[in-house]
Amino acid sequence: MASKKILMLTGDYTEDYETMVPFQALLMVGHTVHAACPGKKAGEQVRTAIHDFEGDQTYSEKPGHNFTLNASFDELDVASYDALVIPGGRAPEYLRLNPKVIAAVQHFARADKPIAAICHGAQLLSAAGVLTGRACSAYPACAPEVTAAGGRYAEIPVDRAHVDGKLVTAPAWPAHPDWLAKFLQVLGTRIEA
Repeated sequence: MASKKILMLTGDYTEDYETMVPFQALLMVGHTVHAACPGKKAGEQVRTAIHDFEGDQTYSEKPGHNFTLNASFDELDVASYDALVIPGGRAPEYLRLNPKVIAAVQHFARADKPIAAICHGAQLLSAAGVLTGRACSAYPACAPEVTAAGGRYAEIPVDRAHVDGKLVTAPAWPAHPDWLAKFLQVLGTRIEA
């Protein structure tokens, strides 16, 4: 397996598990992962939030860990990356307002490179206009954004993931095992026992 170079777009109040777990898992299998946030440099941190499902009408939010970035957003050459990861949480709602973030997402979609988005990560996909004619799962509250952007919302169980070509999406962190397994398949990553 050739190691892939993967970009993770993140920001303050990204969902803790949806940032930490894929970052660590992709490193564990031998890929290079660069986590970057607009306005921040390598070595700086973003705050994360823990979203949980506790029987309320929506998720609850608690403070998460501080996550240290290992790449500077302003120095990125997105064309040098093989794939993109977009964690959920509240970060996508403001990251989608940054034209450079939108251009980065559009690059990966136009180049038909693998993209993994989870939970509210679909907000970046919608804002970038890359969902037309595609099926995409997300946190259910993002379904209207997926359809308004010309996509088809894939309503699946919270612990499952959906694949449409090289786009791998899931509703929330309970889907990590399925989401990461499917993303690794799309990447061509082989894990041997």
